[in-house]
Amino acid sequence: MSDEYLPICKEDLAKRGIEELDFVFVSGDAYVDHPSFAAALLGRLLQSKGYTVGILAQPDCSSFESFKALGRPKLGFLVSAGAMDSMVSNYTANNKPRSEDAYAHGGMAGHRPDRALIHYCSKIRQAYKGVNILIGGIEASLRRTSHYDYWSNTVKHSILLDSKADLLMYGMGEHSILEIAQKLREGFTARQIRGVRGTCWFTSKKDELPPDAIMLPAFEEVKGSDEKSHYKFAESFLVQERNTDAINANPLVEPAENRFVVQEKASLPLSQEEFDAIYDLPFTRKWHPCYDKKAANGKTGVPALAEVKFSLTSCRGCFGACSFCAITFHQGRRIQSRSHESLLREAKRMVQDSDFKGYIHDVGGPTANFRKDACPKQKISGACPDRDCLGTNPCPNLVVDNSDYLDLLRKLKALPQVKKVFIRSGLRFDYLLMDKDKSFLYELCRDHISGQLKVAPEHVNDKVLALMRKSTHSVYEEFSQEYKNINAELKKKQYLVPYYISAHPGAGLNEAIDVALYLKKTGFVPDQVQDFYPTPGSLSTCMYWTGLNPRKKNADGSFEKVYVARGAHERRLQRALLQFNKNENRHLVIEALKTAGRSELIKVFYPR
Repeated sequence: MSDEYLPICKEDLAKRGIEELDFVFVSGDAYVDHPSFAAALLGRLLQSKGYTVGILAQPDCSSFESFKALGRPKLGFLVSAGAMDSMVSNYTANNKPRSEDAYAHGGMAGHRPDRALIHYCSKIRQAYKGVNILIGGIEASLRRTSHYDYWSNTVKHSILLDSKADLLMYGMGEHSILEIAQKLREGFTARQIRGVRGTCWFTSKKDELPPDAIMLPAFEEVKGSDEKSHYKFAESFLVQERNTDAINANPLVEPAENRFVVQEKASLPLSQEEFDAIYDLPFTRKWHPCYDKKAANGKTGVPALAEVKFSLTSCRGCFGACSFCAITFHQGRRIQSRSHESLLREAKRMVQDSDFKGYIHDVGGPTANFRKDACPKQKISGACPDRDCLGTNPCPNLVVDNSDYLDLLRKLKALPQVKKVFIRSGLRFDYLLMDKDKSFLYELCRDHISGQLKVAPEHVNDKVLALMRKSTHSVYEEFSQEYKNINAELKKKQYLVPYYISAHPGAGLNEAIDVALYLKKTGFVPDQVQDFYPTPGSLSTCMYWTGLNPRKKNADGSFEKVYVARGAHERRLQRALLQFNKNENRHLVIEALKTAGRSELIKVFYPR
C-alpha cells in the first residue's frame, strides 16, 4: 500500500514538482483511494502508465472557480457523477430527497448536484474554453442514448449531447481510457477520436458513420408519450440490449435532430492478468485525510468506505440479466474474475490494517458465485443476444459450477489472521439449487453467514417473475426447503431474509396481494420493501415508460402490453400490502383489498 494520495490541490502539485497535470478527474464522490471508487482506480491506472492525474472530488458547483483548483490539464478533464447516478443518489424511488449520501464527507447530502455530469461539464466550459471533456461512469454509461428520465417523466437526449462533452466512455473504462489517453498524447483532440471500443461520439456528417452500424430510431421518434413513440422506444431498447456484447455486437447510431450519436462496440473484458494488475496498484485504501476533519454534521470520513474496506472484489459482470438491473448495459453479461493469488495478496495486505478484527466482510461482485462464463461458447461467440442464461427458463448449455468459488473461500478462511469470511454480495439461489454438488451450499451455511442469508426472490407471482427474468416461485420454495434442511443437519438456527420489489411492471394490486398472502402464510414480513425504481438502462424501466414488453411479441407483430402501477398512491398501496403488519399501513391495506375486490381477505390479515 502507498502513503501518497493523488493530488487534490495546487499545493500537492508543488510538492510533487508537477507544473501541469495530464488529467483532472472530476468526481461526484468524495476522494477515497480504494479500488472500489472509480476515480481512484482509473487515476491509479493512468498514473501507472506514466500520466499525471489529480482529483477534484465533489467540487462546489456554485462557481466555475472551483474547477480551476488544479489548473488546466494538458490532455483533458475526466468527468463522472460518481458511483451512483446523481438522481438516484439524491432521490428515493418515490422522488423524495435523500437525507444522506454515503459517498460524501460525513455522509452529508447536498454535495452532489442533480444531473451532475451536465453541471460539471458546464462549469468546466466556463473555466477553460476548448479543453477536452470526457465523461464516464454509471450516469454516462446508462444515459448514453435517448433514455427515459423518471424524475422529469420525459425522454432525454444522449447525455453526451446534453452535457456538451466531447466523448463518452461507457462500461468499465480501463481499456478505453488508456487508448484514449494515448491518442490525446499523440495530439488528437477528444472530438477527433473515433473507433475506440466502449465509447460514444457524435457527428453531423453521415459519411463518418461506421459502415457496419445499426441505425436506431431517431430521438424525435422515441421522445413522445404517445403509443407510436412508445413502440419506437421499446424497439430501440431491444436493439440496444441485443448489442451489448463485445464479441457479437454491432456499432449503433442514433439520429438526434441534426446530429448522430455513434456507440462503438463494447470494450473487451479484462483478462485475469489485467484485472489482477489493477488491484495490485498502490492504493492507500483510505479516504483522503481532508475528511478526517468534522463535517458540518459533526461526523468525519466517508461512510461508503466501511462497506468495502475489508471486502474483496472477486468478479465483474453478471449473466443473470434481471430486468430491473442495468449491469447488462454497464458491465455486461460476460464474467471477469481475479485469480486466487491476487485475492490472497490483497487479503494479506488487508489483515495488516490496524482496524482489521479478523473478519473479511465480503468476497464477491454483482453476483458473488459467478466466477466463470455461463458456458464455454461465450468465450468465442459472446453472450447470446436472444437467449437468457438463467431466469424462468435456464439455458440447457449453462454450466453450473461453484467449485472455484468454494476453493477460493477455503483459502481465504485458512489465512492465519482471518477468523471468518462472510458473503454479503448477492447469491443466485436458483444457480445454487441447480448445482448437484451441495458442498458450496453446505459450507455457505456452516462458515460464511451469521444467522441470516439475504436472498432476492423479488416476487411470488410467476407472471411478474417472468417479466423480471427471475426463476419461478417454486424454485425459491425448493431452495428455502434445502436451506432449512442443511441448517437442521448443522444444528444451526439460521434464517432466510428475502427481498421483494413492489409495483414492478406487470404487478397490480392482485399481484401484490399474492405476495402479502405468502408472507402471511410463512410468517415473515420484511422490515424494508423496495419500490420499483425506474432508472435508465434497464428493461423494466423501458416497460414502465412504454407499458410494453419488447422481449415478447403478439401474433400481429406488436409488443405485448404490460400493466404499470403509476402514481404515488398505488405504489404506496402495494408497498403497504407487503408490510401489512405495520399499524400505520392497516387503512391502506384495507383500501387496497377493497379496490381489488378482495374484501373477504380483510379478516385474513386482520382477524380482530
